[in-house]
Amino acid sequence: MKSKFRKASDRRVAVFVAEGLEEVEALTQVDLLFRAGIPCDLISITDDLEIQSSHDVLISCKYSINDSKFDFDDYDVLFLPGGIPGANNLAACEPLLDALRRFVELGAGRGAEGKQVAAICAAPAILAEAGLLKGRRATANPGFQSKLFEGGAIVVADASVVEDDNIITSQGMGTAIDMGLCLVNRILGEESVKHVCSGIVWNR
Repeated sequence: MKSKFRKASDRRVAVFVAEGLEEVEALTQVDLLFRAGIPCDLISITDDLEIQSSHDVLISCKYSINDSKFDFDDYDVLFLPGGIPGANNLAACEPLLDALRRFVELGAGRGAEGKQVAAICAAPAILAEAGLLKGRRATANPGFQSKLFEGGAIVVADASVVEDDNIITSQGMGTAIDMGLCLVNRILGEESVKHVCSGIVWNR
């Protein structure tokens, strides 16, 4: 079947997939970015390209991080979905952690224009434990906000999405659309957000 994807940006998003992820948090980003015309790939952190979610849904990925065709630097945004044990598996992936640290450093001070890192639900705790949220505003699933405090973050407990320079965090499955729209806005702007909202019948 021919894809209906109409590319509107050269900026690319990588969504990292680990066994036990929360599938809605990942696939909502893929859906909204597709609608906006922003290239987005599902990337497995293991050699397997078919990954089982925390709710027994099989997710097919385009690349493995171990694939010779995959390069973190081909992407502008690295996105981490939550889910348990998915987030724990992401946290144990050293190449991914190295890339997250590098992206935060490379994009510092450039906001939406530079390299960016985004995480939702339990995944912001990965950033906190990696020392990337010290002094930064952030949010997470309420059950993981203590991890952000421990990592030195300024926790915005009730926010759906929090943007602090080149780090974007969100609370969970119920805020996944808000997160996706935030990414669309950062990459393409408000008009694209309005277009996507109209297509999904979403009242902001």
